[in-house]
Amino acid sequence: MKATIKYFGTLLTASMLFASCEGLLDRFPQDKLSPETFLANATEMQTYTNSYYTMFKGAGDFYNEFSDVVIGTDLSKELWGGRTITSGESGWSWTNLRKLNTFIEYAGNCKDENVRNEYLALTRFFRAYFYFEKVKMFGDVPWYDHTLDSESAELNKPRDSRELVMQEMIKDIDFAIEHLPSTHSDYRVTKWTALAFKSRFCLYEGTFRKYHAGDVTLQTLPADAKPYTYYLELAAAAADEFMKSSGYALYTAETPATNYVNLFNKYSVVEGTNKEIILARNYDIQYGVVHSANASYQSATLGRPGLTRKLVASYLMKDGSRFTDKAGWQTMTFVEETKDRDPRLAQSIRTPGYCRLNTTTPVAPNLGYTVTGYAPIKYFTGVEDDTYQTSYNDLPLFRTAEVYLNFAEAKAELGTLTQPDIDRSIKLLRDRVGMPNLSLADANANPDPYLLDKYTGYPKVATKGTGNEGVILEIRRERTIELLQEGFRYYDVIRWAEGSTFETPLQGMYFPGEGTYDLNADGTPDVTLYNETVPANAAALVYKIGEEIKLSEGTKGCIEFHRDTRPGWTWDAGKDYYFPIPVGDRNLTGGALTQNPGWNDGLTF
Repeated sequence: MKATIKYFGTLLTASMLFASCEGLLDRFPQDKLSPETFLANATEMQTYTNSYYTMFKGAGDFYNEFSDVVIGTDLSKELWGGRTITSGESGWSWTNLRKLNTFIEYAGNCKDENVRNEYLALTRFFRAYFYFEKVKMFGDVPWYDHTLDSESAELNKPRDSRELVMQEMIKDIDFAIEHLPSTHSDYRVTKWTALAFKSRFCLYEGTFRKYHAGDVTLQTLPADAKPYTYYLELAAAAADEFMKSSGYALYTAETPATNYVNLFNKYSVVEGTNKEIILARNYDIQYGVVHSANASYQSATLGRPGLTRKLVASYLMKDGSRFTDKAGWQTMTFVEETKDRDPRLAQSIRTPGYCRLNTTTPVAPNLGYTVTGYAPIKYFTGVEDDTYQTSYNDLPLFRTAEVYLNFAEAKAELGTLTQPDIDRSIKLLRDRVGMPNLSLADANANPDPYLLDKYTGYPKVATKGTGNEGVILEIRRERTIELLQEGFRYYDVIRWAEGSTFETPLQGMYFPGEGTYDLNADGTPDVTLYNETVPANAAALVYKIGEEIKLSEGTKGCIEFHRDTRPGWTWDAGKDYYFPIPVGDRNLTGGALTQNPGWNDGLTF
């Protein structure tokens, strides 16, 4: 049994004590602990702050993270134009901020300065985290650093510029870095979590401003706003400090064929010699804290996630050459296309020879459980966890690999990346799986056409790459593959201003026509496709082409599960990079809250 959970045990207590904090307008609950006396010691502060951890994403946000590279039966609204202006909420909730600011307001009740500063640091870490999520969705948002009541004039304030918000976030995170414990902790935020997070949000802001320069939404920046390079330099510096001083390293305890996948399917981050996970979301079946990763991968009704052919094609060959440079790659069938690829492909999906954890029987991809045929295995544990809500492996929230990628990308975007920088970041990721190193000179001399294409890559790099176009593309390839299903893809595309890549046809495996196919090359047929009549030697899974399975070229081609989901839809760069402000909140402020460009909510102010 894994170690006892670190914070979930007191979450219920904390939520009961402070359940009256429902939103910005709420006053402090008068029938509970007195504001003048609570938060007087470490125990009370820890009890209160334990509830912060529920702000992090849950398991379903990872294994069911659908975008242009992983899809399921339900297509994200952002990918078909299904977002609408709601009357309230839709990401515009401020309840957690009130909780955070309430703590800051009353933290002075604790007279032990060291204890007070530690929990203030934790609170300010989460306030930066809270605002990062808001900025990603809405851009400019109101900054509040204290609690409000129903009479507060600030309730009707307009949005503050993202520059102000970012500068306040930097103050918060720097305070967190200074005062949080520096000891490693699997389930609690530390100094190293804060440094990793600083590299994350500063990279986001720097690249967003670089690639969205000229957008109408950035015209609200004040005249003295920091340039995008300022944020990239902060990102690189935070990552560099982490890499030099944290003591964290990549998980390499096993073989290149298992190092990557076993980072995610172990039940506890503390098993073995795993020093890569900076912070994990803790799951423990003993306490009923579980998720449904296995069930999602093994069910015809729980999402049927699958990688897209667009992503699968981007994996390099094992020797470091580009798969999409091979003649005829577009019509390769599954067994052929998965040969001799980057080992992370076989550690991300079922490929020929794949066996479930702790078994020796090869298992083929099951088209009944995945809409593309490329069946994911990240977070996939043993068969005993296959039923709904029985998985309990921990899920990483921050890990060292991301920091390496943040470092390399920030320096590449600045134009200061060197080969030694690559050697202490990207090289380590490739070494882990037995891949050759990335060459700065070679990448820049020969940028990958596949990664420059509008639908499969990032054409804006060609205009804003600061001479590092080729290596920026390669770092983005590494990031997309390494951080697959970890909650990054959608907002990576947003910050790179490459929304048109979401228009890519959402395709899966290629089939040259009707027939019976052995998907794992074990000599046993796995799926049969037919046009008119089911053949006598059909496999257990049988699909009629054009009805039960749709192919991109009619009787042949790539699986297109969502072919009819979004006819004629295109990404609208004038509005789709942000979410709309709920109309109810705009009304409450009498129009002080302005709507994001392109979103018409019918209000006249």
